Amino acid sequence: MEKLEQLYEGKAKKVYKTDRPDEFIIEYKDDATAFNGEKKGSIGGKGVINNKMTGVIFTMLEEKGIPTHFIKVLSEKEQLVKAVTIFPLEVIIRNTAAGSICKRLGLEEGLKLKSPIFEFCYKNDDFGDPVINDYHAIAMELATAEEIEVIREMTFKINDILKAYFLEKGINLVDFKIEFGKTNDGQIVLADEISPDTCRFWDVETNEKLDKDRFRRNLGHIEDLGHIEDLGHIEEAYEEMLKRVQA
Repeated sequence: MEKLEQLYEGKAKKVYKTDRPDEFIIEYKDDATAFNGEKKGSIGGKGVINNKMTGVIFTMLEEKGIPTHFIKVLSEKEQLVKAVTIFPLEVIIRNTAAGSICKRLGLEEGLKLKSPIFEFCYKNDDFGDPVINDYHAIAMELATAEEIEVIREMTFKINDILKAYFLEKGINLVDFKIEFGKTNDGQIVLADEISPDTCRFWDVETNEKLDKDRFRRNLGHIEDLGHIEDLGHIEEAYEEMLKRVQA
């Protein structure tokens, strides 16, 4: 298997072709962004941590019946995956109120939601990844009604599996963002990553944040955030999450 030209570079990853038409190589980066790219920086060791953590979690999900694009970890920052066409949809599950939903709906951070909230965002940086519903997605031909049902059903199963998995490791899964893709033979699979970049992880005992919120709220990286508590210790939070997942 040979690594060929770069197909795509996003905020956190690069994607490369291989000499096999049904396989890609993903390279994880240390780059970090927040607030729709307004805040930029890097987190030392993030690429290695997210690559390893995603490999462990996607393997676990495969064992529990969730089809994913993951094949194997190739190196510290690289993994081999099935070639997929990504749906231009970010799929979000919220178990506890945090982040943008608190601002949008006036909810108190930390509120345990009576049932998980399922949301779609249109994956488009130019428009700030706006929240949309099924009707938008179908009308804009981002996905069919049948594909949306498959994605929704799979997402709730993933949530059930991940909540139990992380709880065993002393972590509350507050919310997470995932993406789905379609393989060359038409199968819908979980793609992208599951890591502190894409999830909110709170320690069960202390509610300590062990995720990208520590970067978002690090005053050393951005100005005019004096009203937000400076969390810091970003690298340590990512390292702690990997340690718990690998335990």
